[in-house]
Amino acid sequence: MLNLSLSPAGFGLNLQNPTKTSSPYPYHQPLSFSSSFYNINPFNSNTKYSKALPRNLSLTCRHSEYFEPQQQQQGASTPKVYVGYSIYKGKAALTVDPRPPEFSPLDSGAFKLSREGFVLLQFAPAAGVRQYDWGRKQVFSLSVTEMGSLISLGAKDSCEFFHDPNKGRSDEGKVRKVLRVEPLPDGSGHFFNLSVQNKLINLDENIYIPVTKAEFAVLVSAFNFVVPYLLGWHTAVNSFKPEDASRSNNANPRLGADLEWSR
Repeated sequence: MLNLSLSPAGFGLNLQNPTKTSSPYPYHQPLSFSSSFYNINPFNSNTKYSKALPRNLSLTCRHSEYFEPQQQQQGASTPKVYVGYSIYKGKAALTVDPRPPEFSPLDSGAFKLSREGFVLLQFAPAAGVRQYDWGRKQVFSLSVTEMGSLISLGAKDSCEFFHDPNKGRSDEGKVRKVLRVEPLPDGSGHFFNLSVQNKLINLDENIYIPVTKAEFAVLVSAFNFVVPYLLGWHTAVNSFKPEDASRSNNANPRLGADLEWSR
């Protein structure tokens, strides 16, 4: 806030710039102006000049360099960020990216998890040297349980997942997706093989890509990190308050941790 002190019709304007203030914003310093003047009677030529007390006018204004960024900051939303991990091989490419969970509002004003997040796998066949046809890509959504199967997969282990996107609908059984993860013969990693059969458009696609031990280790590390977020646990942990825990224990003492650990 700038404080300006103005006196009408004066001479000898003085500008004072304070060296230090209590304002937390270094560029937001108050400035004071003072001016003194002599009263003159224009109808009496013998009137002497006499020093008069200045009549000060107060003017307050806002500093745009401070307030405007604050208004933009308050109204701005958190920008969306896209992340992922990609593996490129001679016959196919594989990209892996997380998708957030969904929440539904309750009458109490709280939110409840309505759908767990997942990790989307996108397979694209090669169209040339270091070129991939993403127009023919096939996708497979890994649930947190399926991610747990991959996390616990040993070097010689294999697993298989089956999805029917139209399950429970009239087109059930017309689209089949099977993801197989099998160890490579030389023990250097795993094969990711996605088979898609779509009778609706007469499609039979089979895309496979080798994944090395190092690449598979990166996937496992990313899965371990992101699983709690896909379950929405981070939102619950951030909303924990001491008074909530106290209220819950007082309402139902059997839920108290002390009783649990005292058995």
